[in-house]
This record gives sequence, C-alpha cells and structure tokens, in this order.
Amino acid sequence: MTGFSVDQIQAAATRIQDAVVRTPLLTSPQLDALAGCRVFLKAESLQRTGSFKYRGALNTMLSLTAEERGRGVITYSAGNHGQAVAAAARQMGCSATIIMPAVAPAVKVDNCRWWGAEVILYDPATQNRAEVMQTRMEATGAVFIAPFDDLRVMAGQGTIGLEMCRQVQDLGETFDAVLLNTSGGGLASGVTEAVKALSPQTACHIVEQAGYQKMAASLAAGVAQTIRPAPQSIMDGINGPSAGVQPLDVLLRHGVTPLAVSEDQVRYAMSVAFRTLKLVLEPAGAASLAAVLANPGLFAGQRVGLVASGGNVDPDVFIGALQAAG
Repeated sequence: MTGFSVDQIQAAATRIQDAVVRTPLLTSPQLDALAGCRVFLKAESLQRTGSFKYRGALNTMLSLTAEERGRGVITYSAGNHGQAVAAAARQMGCSATIIMPAVAPAVKVDNCRWWGAEVILYDPATQNRAEVMQTRMEATGAVFIAPFDDLRVMAGQGTIGLEMCRQVQDLGETFDAVLLNTSGGGLASGVTEAVKALSPQTACHIVEQAGYQKMAASLAAGVAQTIRPAPQSIMDGINGPSAGVQPLDVLLRHGVTPLAVSEDQVRYAMSVAFRTLKLVLEPAGAASLAAVLANPGLFAGQRVGLVASGGNVDPDVFIGALQAAG
C-alpha cells in the first residue's frame, strides 16, 4: 500500500505557499442553472504556468538536494507538466530538459522554451518517450521529475484539495461531490486524499476521455493499466497511456467513481466556462465540467466542486470550441 496521507499534503502546502497562486473558487448562477446543481470551480488554469502542475513540480524540486539540482532535471510531458518543471527549475536555478511529442500543442512547447528548458521532440508513433528520456538521462545525469507517479508530486497537487475545502467552508458550504480530470492520477489522488481527510462524506469522481479510460480500467482490475492513447486528441492533457501505481492505490482506497466525456462534450464545457465565468480552459482542463453538464441527473441539486486543471490551449482549438457551441 502507498504510504500517502494528508500530512504529506499539508507539508507540501507549507513548502510551496510563497510561490504558488491561491487560485479562486468561482461560482455563477448561470452555470448553476445550466448544470442543475451548485458548481464551485477551482480555477487552476490561473495558476503559474497555466495549470495545476506547477504545485507538484515545485514541491518535488524543493525536495531535491543541492547536488541533485546541480545535475539538472528532466521529464517527459504532453505539455503542462513540462512547463511546470521548466518554471520550477528556473526558480531554483537549475537546468531542465523536457521530452515532448512532436504533436504537442505549440503553446505548450513554446512556453517550455520560454521558461528556459531544452525541449526534445519525439515521434509518438515510432518512439517511446521513456526510452528517449532514458538515453538523455544516461548522457547527462539529470534527475527525473515524474509527471504523476511520485508521492511528492501527488502531495503538491493535493494542496488544491486543502484550498478548495477551506474556500467552500469560508462560504458556509461543503461539497457533496468533487470531480477531477484524470490521466496518470497525480491530481486525482492528491486532491481525493485531501478532500476525504477534511470532508469524509464527499463523493469523489475521476473524469477521463471516453474510449481511453486507463484509470477506470485500472480501478476495475485493481492493477495499473496501460492503454493506447487517443491519437491527435484535443484532450492531450489527460490521454497519456498509463495509470500511476501509487495514485491508483489511493483512488482504490477511497472508492472513487469513474466518469468519461467525449470531445464534443468538452468543447461545450469550454464554451460554457467562457460564457459564464469568462474563463479560458484547455480541453482536458474542462473535462470535469463537461462531466457535470453531461450528467445532470447524477448531480442534481448537489454542491459540486470541480478542478479546472489547465488553460494552455492553442487559439484555433479554443475558437473551434466556441464556434461549435454556436
């Protein structure tokens, strides 16, 4: 069993508190009317680097020794984790290398480079990202910063759960349910652990892309699964091929419920977030909102917390979502 608890999340919150943004918990009567429930949206798209990933990357970076930071850091990423590692490395004064698929959104590649990281692109159809990274690690001695399957990363992401629960408590409310966009499970496991510690009665749900539900398959099997990722999916942030072993352990322990959304449902959610909250979300970042909008009967009348996990979207994709919604 994974040795993971809210104590590690609270320690991470103290460690990173001076560098991260305490993002707002947004509400809208218009959004509530559309969803048929009360929605409380944690806008991590407004976090430094445009996604929640900065929390976990910084907590991990601050946990490294000076010798490890001196060797530089390396990771693979569809984009948001890469940006977060690049930004945290720059803050700590060490070098960073990001292994990214050649089909990654241009905005994410450009942002990694802006933070000072070296970006190495690979062909996901013919190359394995872990092998590309391993070759580079052996040549440079750089330290791997895991995207999700690391307790330090999970603890950093879990600080969102602490903030959400305190923010909704300040409003005199509690959550009946919390929905979390999920790929490898770092965000979902960290936030679920925090929420269950502070609000045990709250039901936690994970949200994946329909047809590419590796974490749902992992929950059913009780063992972390790897599946074929969605080719050229607009939900690049949650369609990685593998579920994390340690995140799965946490999600199994808390009995989370899996949900899935389509690309069309996500496009609609992006347009709703823009119209009702004036918030720009990337497709993966809108998945949990899409799940609420697509399942009105499931959450009718409830108080539902969502993590809008990222806002790094190419302009043409965002415009396309608004146009598709009419």
